[in-house]
Amino acid sequence: MLYQNILLIDDDEDDQEIFLTALETTRKPVRCTVLDSARKALNQIHRGELEADLIFLDLNMPLMNGQQFLAEIKKDEKLRKIPIIILSTSSNAATAMQVKQLGACHFFTKPDRFEDLVAILDEVLV
Repeated sequence: MLYQNILLIDDDEDDQEIFLTALETTRKPVRCTVLDSARKALNQIHRGELEADLIFLDLNMPLMNGQQFLAEIKKDEKLRKIPIIILSTSSNAATAMQVKQLGACHFFTKPDRFEDLVAILDEVLV
C-alpha cells in the first residue's frame, strides 16, 4: 500500500529530526506530520484536523503513553484500520507482544544506526 500521510508521534526532538531525515533519505513521496504528544494527536484526529494513513508511535511519553493511544485508536471503528507501527527505545519482548495484541502491526526498537532506520522505513513504505 502506498502511504501518503504519515504521522509520527514522539516527544523526543532528536528522534523526530532523525526520523524526518531518514524519511527524506528514502525518497518516498509522503507527507509527514510530527506531534510530540499522543493526547494532542488523538484530539486532533478525533476532531478531523489530522488525517493519517500510517502512524509511527513512540511508547514512552508523558500524559498519554503510546499504549494508551493505541488502545484508544483501536476502540474507534473509523480509526482502527490505520496501521500503527511502534518505534520505541524498548526492546522488551513482553511489551512488543502486548502492543501487537492491542493492534500494532509492527514493533521496532529504535535503531542505533541511521542506516538501519532508513532500512525500516524502506521496508514499511514499500
